[in-house]
Amino acid sequence: MINPSGESQTSLRLKAHEALRYCEQNDMNTEFCLLVDMSRHSGKNRLFVYQFANDSILSAGLCSHGCCDGAWGSDQSKEEPKFNNIPESHCSSLGKYKIGSRGYSNWGININYKLHGLEASNSKAFSRAIVLHSWDMVGDNETYPSGTPEGWGCPAVSNNQMKFLDGLLKNVEKPVLLWVYQ
Repeated sequence: MINPSGESQTSLRLKAHEALRYCEQNDMNTEFCLLVDMSRHSGKNRLFVYQFANDSILSAGLCSHGCCDGAWGSDQSKEEPKFNNIPESHCSSLGKYKIGSRGYSNWGININYKLHGLEASNSKAFSRAIVLHSWDMVGDNETYPSGTPEGWGCPAVSNNQMKFLDGLLKNVEKPVLLWVYQ
Protein backbone atom coordinates (compact mmCIF):
# COMPACT_ATOMS: atom_id res chain seq x y z
CA MET A 1 0.00 0.00 0.00
CA ILE A 2 1.52 3.31 -1.11
CA ASN A 3 -1.49 5.55 -0.69
CA PRO A 4 -3.59 5.70 2.44
CA SER A 5 -7.24 5.85 1.56
CA GLY A 6 -10.00 8.38 2.11
CA GLU A 7 -9.61 10.80 4.99
CA SER A 8 -6.00 9.73 5.66
CA GLN A 9 -4.95 10.63 2.11
CA THR A 10 -6.66 14.03 2.30
CA SER A 11 -5.08 14.72 5.68
CA LEU A 12 -1.64 13.67 4.38
CA ARG A 13 -1.96 15.92 1.33
CA LEU A 14 -2.89 18.90 3.53
CA LYS A 15 0.08 18.19 5.82
CA ALA A 16 2.36 17.96 2.76
CA HIS A 17 1.14 21.33 1.45
CA GLU A 18 1.88 22.87 4.86
CA ALA A 19 5.30 21.18 4.83
CA LEU A 20 6.11 22.64 1.41
CA ARG A 21 5.28 26.17 2.63
CA TYR A 22 7.54 25.59 5.65
CA CYS A 23 10.38 24.33 3.42
CA GLU A 24 10.07 27.33 1.10
CA GLN A 25 10.11 29.77 4.03
CA ASN A 26 13.10 28.08 5.71
CA ASP A 27 15.34 27.38 2.70
CA MET A 28 14.91 23.61 2.91
CA ASN A 29 14.59 20.99 0.19
CA THR A 30 11.45 21.55 -1.92
CA GLU A 31 11.62 18.26 -3.84
CA PHE A 32 10.36 15.98 -1.08
CA CYS A 33 9.91 15.59 2.68
CA LEU A 34 9.32 12.77 5.14
CA LEU A 35 6.02 12.78 7.00
CA VAL A 36 5.40 10.45 9.95
CA ASP A 37 1.76 10.24 11.05
CA MET A 38 1.91 8.90 14.61
CA SER A 39 -1.89 8.90 14.86
CA ARG A 40 -1.79 5.77 12.69
CA HIS A 41 -1.43 2.36 14.36
CA SER A 42 2.27 1.39 14.45
CA GLY A 43 1.54 -1.78 12.48
CA LYS A 44 0.40 0.32 9.51
CA ASN A 45 2.48 2.35 7.12
CA ARG A 46 2.94 5.76 8.68
CA LEU A 47 6.19 7.11 7.24
CA PHE A 48 5.57 8.72 3.87
CA VAL A 49 8.11 10.18 1.46
CA TYR A 50 6.07 12.95 -0.13
CA GLN A 51 7.16 14.29 -3.50
CA PHE A 52 6.06 17.91 -3.79
CA ALA A 53 6.25 18.33 -7.60
CA ASN A 54 3.83 15.46 -8.28
CA ASP A 55 1.83 16.03 -5.08
CA SER A 56 2.14 12.31 -4.42
CA ILE A 57 3.57 9.67 -2.12
CA LEU A 58 6.88 8.36 -3.41
CA SER A 59 7.23 5.69 -0.73
CA ALA A 60 5.50 4.48 2.43
CA GLY A 61 6.59 2.23 5.25
CA LEU A 62 6.47 1.27 8.89
CA CYS A 63 8.16 3.51 11.44
CA SER A 64 8.86 2.73 15.07
CA HIS A 65 8.39 5.06 18.01
CA GLY A 66 9.88 5.09 21.49
CA CYS A 67 8.83 2.65 24.19
CA CYS A 68 8.99 5.30 26.96
CA ASP A 69 8.50 3.32 30.18
CA GLY A 70 7.38 0.18 28.32
CA ALA A 71 9.52 -2.79 27.34
CA TRP A 72 12.08 -2.21 24.57
CA GLY A 73 11.17 -4.21 21.45
CA SER A 74 7.52 -4.67 22.43
CA ASP A 75 4.50 -3.10 20.76
CA GLN A 76 2.69 -2.11 23.95
CA SER A 77 1.83 1.41 22.80
CA LYS A 78 1.05 0.54 19.16
CA GLU A 79 -2.27 2.39 19.30
CA GLU A 80 -1.47 5.20 21.76
CA PRO A 81 2.20 6.18 21.84
CA LYS A 82 3.44 8.74 24.36
CA PHE A 83 5.76 11.57 23.42
CA ASN A 84 8.13 13.91 25.22
CA ASN A 85 11.45 15.69 24.83
CA ILE A 86 13.05 14.49 28.06
CA PRO A 87 16.57 12.98 27.93
CA GLU A 88 16.73 9.26 28.81
CA SER A 89 12.92 8.97 28.57
CA HIS A 90 13.07 6.56 25.60
CA CYS A 91 10.11 8.46 24.12
CA SER A 92 9.83 9.89 20.64
CA SER A 93 9.26 13.61 20.18
CA LEU A 94 6.70 15.23 17.92
CA GLY A 95 7.57 18.14 15.66
CA LYS A 96 9.56 19.24 12.64
CA TYR A 97 13.16 18.08 12.23
CA LYS A 98 15.93 19.04 9.87
CA ILE A 99 17.62 15.87 8.63
CA GLY A 100 21.32 16.44 9.13
CA SER A 101 24.52 14.63 8.33
CA ARG A 102 24.87 10.98 7.42
CA GLY A 103 26.68 8.82 9.93
CA TYR A 104 27.46 5.31 11.09
CA SER A 105 24.77 3.33 12.92
CA ASN A 106 25.09 0.18 15.01
CA TRP A 107 21.60 -0.73 13.81
CA GLY A 108 20.22 -2.09 10.55
CA ILE A 109 22.27 -1.24 7.47
CA ASN A 110 24.74 0.80 9.57
CA ILE A 111 23.62 4.21 8.28
CA ASN A 112 21.90 6.95 10.23
CA TYR A 113 20.98 10.57 9.74
CA LYS A 114 21.31 13.05 12.59
CA LEU A 115 18.08 14.85 13.47
CA HIS A 116 17.89 18.47 14.56
CA GLY A 117 14.65 19.38 16.32
CA LEU A 118 13.17 22.65 15.09
CA GLU A 119 10.47 23.12 17.72
CA ALA A 120 10.19 23.24 21.51
CA SER A 121 8.65 19.75 21.44
CA ASN A 122 11.80 18.19 19.93
CA SER A 123 14.55 20.73 20.63
CA LYS A 124 16.71 18.16 22.47
CA ALA A 125 16.72 15.58 19.66
CA PHE A 126 20.37 16.08 18.71
CA SER A 127 21.65 15.93 22.30
CA ARG A 128 19.42 12.88 22.94
CA ALA A 129 21.05 11.15 19.93
CA ILE A 130 17.70 10.80 18.17
CA VAL A 131 18.51 9.74 14.61
CA LEU A 132 16.77 8.28 11.59
CA HIS A 133 18.03 4.70 11.15
CA SER A 134 16.99 1.23 10.11
CA TRP A 135 16.37 -1.64 12.49
CA ASP A 136 16.25 -5.34 11.65
CA MET A 137 13.12 -5.70 13.79
CA VAL A 138 11.13 -3.31 11.55
CA GLY A 139 9.65 -5.14 8.58
CA ASP A 140 8.81 -4.09 5.06
CA ASN A 141 5.12 -4.97 5.30
CA GLU A 142 2.30 -3.83 7.52
CA THR A 143 1.89 -6.00 10.62
CA TYR A 144 -1.53 -4.77 11.82
CA PRO A 145 -3.09 -5.76 14.23
CA SER A 146 0.40 -6.31 15.69
CA GLY A 147 2.53 -3.21 16.00
CA THR A 148 6.05 -2.26 15.07
CA PRO A 149 8.62 -2.97 17.81
CA GLU A 150 9.33 0.08 19.97
CA GLY A 151 12.83 1.42 20.51
CA TRP A 152 14.40 4.25 22.49
CA GLY A 153 12.84 7.19 20.67
CA CYS A 154 14.35 7.18 17.21
CA PRO A 155 12.20 6.91 14.10
CA ALA A 156 13.43 3.54 12.82
CA VAL A 157 12.46 2.01 9.49
CA SER A 158 13.09 -1.27 7.68
CA ASN A 159 16.48 -1.95 6.12
CA ASN A 160 14.99 -1.74 2.61
CA GLN A 161 13.23 1.54 3.40
CA MET A 162 16.50 2.96 4.74
CA LYS A 163 18.33 1.96 1.56
CA PHE A 164 15.70 3.88 -0.41
CA LEU A 165 15.85 6.90 1.93
CA ASP A 166 19.65 6.92 1.90
CA GLY A 167 19.60 7.03 -1.91
CA LEU A 168 17.47 10.17 -1.72
CA LEU A 169 19.08 11.88 1.26
CA LYS A 170 22.74 11.55 0.35
CA ASN A 171 22.14 13.42 -2.92
CA VAL A 172 20.26 16.52 -1.73
CA GLU A 173 21.76 20.00 -1.61
CA LYS A 174 19.40 21.51 0.97
CA PRO A 175 18.26 19.98 4.27
CA VAL A 176 15.20 17.74 4.13
CA LEU A 177 12.24 18.13 6.48
CA LEU A 178 11.14 15.19 8.63
CA TRP A 179 7.83 16.01 10.32
CA VAL A 180 6.60 13.70 13.08
CA TYR A 181 3.02 14.56 14.03
CA GLN A 182 -0.11 13.11 15.58
